[in-house]
Amino acid sequence: MNNISHFVQKYRQASWRVQLQWLVLFVLGLVAVALVAGLYLSVSARAALTGRKIQSLEAAIRSGERVNANLESQLAALTSAQEMKELAIAIGFYPVDPAEITYVPVSGYAPPPAINMAPQETHSSAPVIPPEYTRSLFDWFIERVPSAPSAAGGQP
Repeated sequence: MNNISHFVQKYRQASWRVQLQWLVLFVLGLVAVALVAGLYLSVSARAALTGRKIQSLEAAIRSGERVNANLESQLAALTSAQEMKELAIAIGFYPVDPAEITYVPVSGYAPPPAINMAPQETHSSAPVIPPEYTRSLFDWFIERVPSAPSAAGGQP
C-alpha cells in the first residue's frame, strides 16, 4: 500500500502547478480576446478612413460641378446675342441695309430643298406583321410534310 501511495504522490501535481496551468489558460484567453479586439479595431479604423476619403472625394466632385456650372453660365452670358452684337460693333462690323446686299449668281448651283418638319401621315395598307408570322402551325406542318402515297399503292 505504501508503494501505491508513493506512486500517487509522485504523479499528483502540486497545487501551484494546477494554479499555474489555470493562470496560463486565462492569459491565453485574454491574449486571444485582445487579438480579436485589435483586429476589429484595425478593420474599423480602415473602414472609417475609407469612408472619410469617400466623403472628401464626393465633396471635391460637388465643388467641381459647381465650378463647371459657374463657367457654363459665364460662357452663356459672354455668348449671348446682345454681347455678341456689342462685340461685333466694337471690332468694326455694322448692321447691313438690305439695299446694300449684292447677290452673286453661281451657275450650276442648286440650293438644297427645304426641310419639312411637319409630321407626315402615312396611310399604308401593308400589314404590320409579316406573312410568315400569320400562318398557323397546322398550315406550316401541311406545307412541310410531303403528301403520303395513298393506301391503294398509287403514285402521288
